[in-house]
Amino acid sequence: METGLVIPSARSQGGFRLYTEADVARLMVIRRMKPLGFTLNEMRDLLDATDRLDAGEELSPAERAELLTRISGFEHAAQRRVEDLRVQLARAEEFAATLAERLTRTPTP
Repeated sequence: METGLVIPSARSQGGFRLYTEADVARLMVIRRMKPLGFTLNEMRDLLDATDRLDAGEELSPAERAELLTRISGFEHAAQRRVEDLRVQLARAEEFAATLAERLTRTPTP
């Protein structure tokens, strides 16, 4: 399914997609956002904001501030999601340790 988040820069004669370094950097952003539960629209929004900042165009101070605020919102959301994952991981480790302990306490017949 085409999502339009990363458009190949070109195609080879054989029809293979060709990506530039910038395209690969976009793919890495997507790859990092996906496990944190960001939606395609959120990914698109972040990429649009970073693209506008990186385009080298002259931005008004208000527009630049708005883009930086959007990116800051994503940074805060990512930090919250990382913390949620740490809690989940701690609970999973605790559960696995409880099971391991149970196995060592169970007498063998």
